[in-house]
Amino acid sequence: MTGSEETPSFRLAYVPGVTPAKWARIWNERRPDIPLALVQVPAEETDGLLRSGDADAGFVRLPVDRTFFSAIPLYTETTVVVVPKDHLIAAAEEVTLEDLADEVLFHPLDDVFDWDSPPGEPAFERPATTADAVDLVAANVGLLVVPQSLARLYHRKDLTYRTLVDGPESSIALSWPEEATTDLVEDFIGIVRGRTVNSSRGRTQTAPAAAEQRKQAGSGQKKPSAAKAGGGRSGGAKSGGAKSGGAKSGGGKQAPRAARGRSGSSGAKRGKPRGRS
Repeated sequence: MTGSEETPSFRLAYVPGVTPAKWARIWNERRPDIPLALVQVPAEETDGLLRSGDADAGFVRLPVDRTFFSAIPLYTETTVVVVPKDHLIAAAEEVTLEDLADEVLFHPLDDVFDWDSPPGEPAFERPATTADAVDLVAANVGLLVVPQSLARLYHRKDLTYRTLVDGPESSIALSWPEEATTDLVEDFIGIVRGRTVNSSRGRTQTAPAAAEQRKQAGSGQKKPSAAKAGGGRSGGAKSGGAKSGGAKSGGGKQAPRAARGRSGSSGAKRGKPRGRS
């Protein structure tokens, strides 16, 4: 794949928990000539899908291999613990890992967190998938720590979840093979970054194109020198040219981090975890 002319559609992969509908709608408005194909793929399979060229870009969970992929971090998810509605933890607004020390926690084989094993008591088995682990939580035999998006994705009426304030985190990024940064990829990057359809930053110029643009700009009419500009006489009086000193602008802005409701943030303190008897 060497350019957009060889791509009949733009194939966008996304992991469970990500909702690409907003970006897909904007794409369809701006590029109605290029169909957008959405492909949901398990988190552990995104690497292979992008490497093989079966997707042009994807919403993935970090980390990724930065020697092969480019990535634009988008947001960090809130971590929650999934519990039955009648569990004692359901009475708290948020909990800590210490509150889970005596609980059985499931560690599914497709766990998205980078930890060897969750805290608490080990479960009798490792469920194959997060969905299987949710079913076991519903059977009241253990709890599960997941990103909030997955708790919502696998929601059941008999389950609820509470924020885990000091648990591991999972971040979402837009990623694609660096060597396959096509015009269509650049178009989608512009959409994700919130650029308008007429933005000059919609696509990144190639080095030859940028050089040609600079050459054309330099071949135009030269600006008159300060001496010539002030040399014309009007009514026998010379016009003097005062220099204007421009002040330098300040440093660049830092990207805001997603608020997670931890200690140190503004606002009232949330409820404490349940007391132990």
